[in-house]
Amino acid sequence: MAKRPALPTDPEALKQAIRAEALTIGFDTVGFAHASLPPSVGEDLRGYLAADSHGTMSWMAETADRRADPRVLWPEVVSVIALGVSYAPGDDPFALHAHRDHGVISVYARNRDYHDLLKKRLKQLARWLHEASGEGVKVFVDTAPVMEKPLAVAAGLGWQGKHTNLVSRQHGSWLFLGEVFTTLRLDPDRVQRDHCGSCSACLDSCPTQALWITADGQRRIDGRRCIAYLTIEHQGPIARELRPMLGNRVYGCDDCVGVCPWNRFASPTRLDEFLPRVELLAPELRDLVALDDAAFREVFSGSPIKRIGRGRMVRNALVALGNSGQPALAAAVVPLLDDDDPTVRGCAVWALGRLAPQQLAERAPAALACEQDPLVREEWSHALCDSAEAVPAGARAAAGAPAGRDVGGTGC
Repeated sequence: MAKRPALPTDPEALKQAIRAEALTIGFDTVGFAHASLPPSVGEDLRGYLAADSHGTMSWMAETADRRADPRVLWPEVVSVIALGVSYAPGDDPFALHAHRDHGVISVYARNRDYHDLLKKRLKQLARWLHEASGEGVKVFVDTAPVMEKPLAVAAGLGWQGKHTNLVSRQHGSWLFLGEVFTTLRLDPDRVQRDHCGSCSACLDSCPTQALWITADGQRRIDGRRCIAYLTIEHQGPIARELRPMLGNRVYGCDDCVGVCPWNRFASPTRLDEFLPRVELLAPELRDLVALDDAAFREVFSGSPIKRIGRGRMVRNALVALGNSGQPALAAAVVPLLDDDDPTVRGCAVWALGRLAPQQLAERAPAALACEQDPLVREEWSHALCDSAEAVPAGARAAAGAPAGRDVGGTGC
């Protein structure tokens, strides 16, 4: 094997050599930063956790100390090489929203799991750097407790927009991020200034109003209202008041990312692994709710969607069916009233109540006679109450719902 040439000793030439190798491997953008973050990053994280904005993502609180300082994660680290790969779509990411009988899957999840693809490239770059320099290296992509976006900002890849995601002048908001930590000393790149200006497109686009700007100008996201969190991380029933806002999104949400004006400078991804698989581009909702465990694993093999499991995907698809406004799709919902998963059963009740309240009323007595789960019974009560005009009083009584609505019309 031919011996690798020694890395340049000139600081800028050294960075250029690393950047050239990273681009050859398949990365689209590269930057360098010291292995440290300003105290404000840790303070923001603690404030985010204190407000419970992370929802049920307990691992964020459990790893907060390591997130706030890369040197806690690896004391020997000196520099961070921040890298990005574009996954920009070649078509309109919102086109499917008008087709309410199909489910919308976030652009990033329409093919292979990006964690695997990025880690492979990160390891290739880290191996090259170690062999060429003899310095220590570690690679990270999303799953480790690393504050990727602040590190990318520190490395000059872009700035955190009002949607709290990274924005690049070259790639817009469509970037996967990864890092190589190293003991090699590298001069940091210049931090880019914020170019959001007075634009509020991302704030205005959020269906659940999960984004806002604080009085002192801090950019915030409430994970508990974010559709990406609700459809991916959240277990159990989705709050009834939020369900209509999900539309036909069944995995993730691209609204705040997709409307960013800086996306007009982004070229479609050049990696075939990020081009959408046909079956994930516009899946029919009736097909998604019909998946059993084996079929779910087969359809989403190699996809990041696989990790949420069949139950959460069917739950999400049922919400989308309930929002479809197409009563003909009620037939796809009915079998789920007897599903083994209580969350699926409860969501099926809600969806059928939205699509065919009379059918819901007809099935209520038999279903409630054997339903033991209190949350599912609560779904029956609310669904029968909401469809009171079409539901006989006897069916409402079987669910434990009062005979009519309150004066305010907000519940039975």
